[in-house]
Amino acid sequence: MASLKDADLRLKLSGSESNERIAQAQDRLLALRLQLGGLIGGSELGPPLCVLFEGWDASGKGGSIRRLVSRLDPRHVRVTQFGPPSPDERRHHFLHRFSPAMPGWGGMAVLDRSWYGRVLVERVEGFASEAEWRRAYPQVVQWEAGSAAEGTVLVKLWLHISEEEQLRRFRARERDPLKRWKLTDEDWRNLSHRAEYEEAVEEMLATTDHKAAAWHVVAAESKHYARVKVLEIVNSTIEDALRALGRDPVETEASL
Repeated sequence: MASLKDADLRLKLSGSESNERIAQAQDRLLALRLQLGGLIGGSELGPPLCVLFEGWDASGKGGSIRRLVSRLDPRHVRVTQFGPPSPDERRHHFLHRFSPAMPGWGGMAVLDRSWYGRVLVERVEGFASEAEWRRAYPQVVQWEAGSAAEGTVLVKLWLHISEEEQLRRFRARERDPLKRWKLTDEDWRNLSHRAEYEEAVEEMLATTDHKAAAWHVVAAESKHYARVKVLEIVNSTIEDALRALGRDPVETEASL
């Protein structure tokens, strides 16, 4: 069962070590991505890959996503950001709006926020009733298990930072005219409800961590460490998925 306690926030990497490991991991991901697309290592398409990012505001999701996709051909990956549902989207089941973003065989999608908003912000801010957000837990697990049964490889990442580090990053954004736009009234309001969000996150992790789609809680107090860890988790998950299908992951140097 996943928990915020899984993340050792003392873990750090120097900038130089981080850059070296990121470059290695990006090369590896590029080879694996090409294999999933049937472009190297044979023409057979690999399973759909969906990498889902959740985490605290200012935990470094954007920076981790940039490192994840920067070496990939933009035709081979789609990054989608999800905010609050529109009035029209609220007319449908809460999972409805996420279907178009899901990848098909040979495809890769990266989700910046996801269906977990129902049991996080909608729960804490009162946008969903208790009956609605409690009902969402089994619905999400069934949705993910059904996707996995059809072949989808789902990597779920929660980027974890301390409340003190979150406040420090907020203050740094506030001082930087080129980053100030990232800081909103909603961010400050969410920070003021940190204890309620922690309770919601822990319940989410405990309830929706399942064999078909496990949670990875990433220590993100050090951005250098988190960016490396995200890449390495994605790579190892792809390799495991290929082996489960009886296919050997390509060798990076030989393939490129």
